[in-house]
Amino acid sequence: MNRLVVVSNRVAPIRDSKAAAGGLAVGVYEALREAGGFWFGWNGEVTKKPEISYETLGNITYITMGLCKRDYDQYYRGFSNATLWPIFHYRIDLARYCREDYEGYRRVNAMLAEKLKPLLRPDDIIWVHDYHLIPFADACRQLGVDNRIGFFLHIPFPAPEILTAIPAHRDLLKTFSAYDLIGFQTETDRLAFQDYMTREAHGQVKPDGSLFAYGQKFRTGVYPIGVMPDEIRRMAESYRGRRPLIGRTTDGKLRKTIISVDRLDYSKGLLERFLAYEEFLDLFPEHRRNVEYVQIAPTSRSDVKTYQAIRKQLETEAGHLNGRLADLDWTPLHYLNKSLDRRTLMGLFRSANVGFVVPLRDGMNLVAKEYVASQDPADPGVLVLSRFAGAVHELTSALIVNPYDCVGMAEALDRALRMPLAERKERYEQQMQAIRAADLSAWRDNFLRDLGAFADQPSALREGRAVAS
Repeated sequence: MNRLVVVSNRVAPIRDSKAAAGGLAVGVYEALREAGGFWFGWNGEVTKKPEISYETLGNITYITMGLCKRDYDQYYRGFSNATLWPIFHYRIDLARYCREDYEGYRRVNAMLAEKLKPLLRPDDIIWVHDYHLIPFADACRQLGVDNRIGFFLHIPFPAPEILTAIPAHRDLLKTFSAYDLIGFQTETDRLAFQDYMTREAHGQVKPDGSLFAYGQKFRTGVYPIGVMPDEIRRMAESYRGRRPLIGRTTDGKLRKTIISVDRLDYSKGLLERFLAYEEFLDLFPEHRRNVEYVQIAPTSRSDVKTYQAIRKQLETEAGHLNGRLADLDWTPLHYLNKSLDRRTLMGLFRSANVGFVVPLRDGMNLVAKEYVASQDPADPGVLVLSRFAGAVHELTSALIVNPYDCVGMAEALDRALRMPLAERKERYEQQMQAIRAADLSAWRDNFLRDLGAFADQPSALREGRAVAS
């Protein structure tokens, strides 16, 4: 049986009870937990002498290493998060490009490929994840690695007009052709990539759907990442009897609750939803004292100035909202800058009447799916979902909103809190059908099945894959 080798930027051994909700980490962990294999990447540490370490938990071996300060600054803080992240989330205004950072980004990808090569077996399948590692396959091909290599982009892929704002876009995008298969969250993302390859790289779409560009033939596909709904439901049910203190009045009655869980990031639209919630309380004052909003936002990239500014903005707005509207026995907004374990989060989701998932731009957003999967089928809550989250293509029966429309979001919150039980159940059942049809196992199996199809290719088609200029 082929061994699965997962490569991602950040790798940390995950214990079930402590796994964070949403995102790449949970998706990759669940895929590896069922398939077995090893997970290779950066351990999150900045050190003078990076060394490889090994840890095995169950059938997953974590192989990690640190980065030196220069690599961290150029590869991670620089090109990955100061250039790629804002551009891929349509925030050209926040992007910063530095030629030295791009050179560091390519250098670290090459270094990681060199470290991985001695660990590989000829029949290993390599699955590379996300924007930090776009040139990784090209670096492997230059070292003579002939394994099947697939890439999955967890974040959105921007339209060519946005992408070309990166001065090095031609050099960067050329390296994509070193992969055998490139996966995206949505058809919109895949078409944007194809559009770039045909317009900017003068590539061709072949009759079989494959792409030919830079002298290479490769495939693209849509693989929406999912969740494990039955496991989420079990975790949510196990929290029964430990209802959170939020939502309780002084006489012990329960208020209705709205919940959001996001990393502290400008792409999540946190300030916009704070303003929408305040607008909701102003437009529909009958909800005052009867509803509370819980925003859990663990700090992200706290050493980057842009994120420090976001945190200050949110703290200011939360203080303003609570200062203006709160009373001795009612706090309208609970804003927490901390992580909670998954079981607690699923319990919070189950007890919340509204899941408020309204990013400005998101590749998928697993929180939307986790919120739905955690609900009590007999009395489900309502999902309010941004039209710019990848999950909107599957969860079409959510209340879909424009996160740039403050009043529209306020009206959706009012509608969600007033929605009759029969309508809530119908919407929930439709969403659960979509979640079960594209769960985490389907995401993994479909991608690896398509990547595995390259096993029958003549080896000549996979030779000379190095494409860097």
